[in-house]
Amino acid sequence: MKIGDLFYETWHALSANKGRSFLTILGIVIGIAAVIAMTSLIAGVQNMLMGELGFSQARQVSIGAYAPQGVTFDDLDKLASGMPEYETITGASYSSTEVAKSDGKKTPANIVGVRPDYFEVTGSKLKEGRFFTASEEAGTARLVVIDSSSIRDLFGSADVQAVGKSVRLGNDDYTVVGVLDTTSFMSGGMTMYLPYTTAQTRIGAGGGVSQIIGAAREGTDMDRLVETTQDYVARYFNLQKSDVYVTSLDSIIKQMETMMSAFSLLMGSVASISLFVGGIGIMNMMLTNVTERIREIGLRKSLGARRHDVTMQFLLEAVALCVTGGLFGIVFGFLAAWGLGSVIGVVQPGMAVAPVLAPQVVLGAVGVCVLIGVVFGYYPARRAAKLDPVESLRYQ
Repeated sequence: MKIGDLFYETWHALSANKGRSFLTILGIVIGIAAVIAMTSLIAGVQNMLMGELGFSQARQVSIGAYAPQGVTFDDLDKLASGMPEYETITGASYSSTEVAKSDGKKTPANIVGVRPDYFEVTGSKLKEGRFFTASEEAGTARLVVIDSSSIRDLFGSADVQAVGKSVRLGNDDYTVVGVLDTTSFMSGGMTMYLPYTTAQTRIGAGGGVSQIIGAAREGTDMDRLVETTQDYVARYFNLQKSDVYVTSLDSIIKQMETMMSAFSLLMGSVASISLFVGGIGIMNMMLTNVTERIREIGLRKSLGARRHDVTMQFLLEAVALCVTGGLFGIVFGFLAAWGLGSVIGVVQPGMAVAPVLAPQVVLGAVGVCVLIGVVFGYYPARRAAKLDPVESLRYQ
């Protein structure tokens, strides 16, 4: 039998009872849709987190040193000189003060005193404006970079052009020079970034450096760097190695990828139950088809059709059912992922999740559908092929 004839006969057989065919593939549609929805949504969440946390800065290293004498920026400069594997070692000083809102009311604000290189190392992105410069930091300029999620609280509307406006922190007025592109999901309250010298002299951030961050050079072995950094920092501050904590974003990325892969595998396992049920439905329908078409099978075999031809005919019908269900499942699954992403955005404002449908996921889904069709369609196909043509023609 020619390939074209096979496909024609398959279409004719399946379209003869559209309702039964639709109900049969429903399990496949649900299973594939669940897999596509979950994998697309997980990939979207992963992309969102990578963008928000600056995961593109894979060479970033965080260092925690519990030094009784405190840590200064002079210490960071000396650490950078002693560890040439780093391009930059910078830090941040944390404090708090009150900020006056547009309605005159005051509210607490987190103050982060930093050098300009802090923004580069952390991969901070600007929504508008600019960062302050090294000369402005050295001159204790009264400039501030604010979190985009703080604009509404400060000025009463999220659409206000904040750059150039003045905000009052403590007893001084500061000019907004930049707005960070950060969502409320990643924000930890109203946050203001000031030049370190300004925060130290005007806000009273005298606690030294609270956070140490380094940017490793290109091509550095991050796992080895974590070990050498811990040893060097412990020696520099005369601390026990257990008092120094060093982590790299590279290791966090790997942990997150492992977690997301495990979650995807779990969801895939749950969805596979629907696929298994759908496969049983395919087998049940094909067995029914064989019973209903015994005389047709007998006629075909009496006219010269071989066992192989009959087997291929019924296998093709089973695979066609599964692939059709899979294609509908891919479409419905991706639409469901977008719907869930929109719901997340409504429940958690600022947390925009855009589902990502990878080509390999689509190909994998289609491959699984073909496999289900072959596995669950083989027994009915072989049963049809083994029917005796004479007995089949007598069947009523």
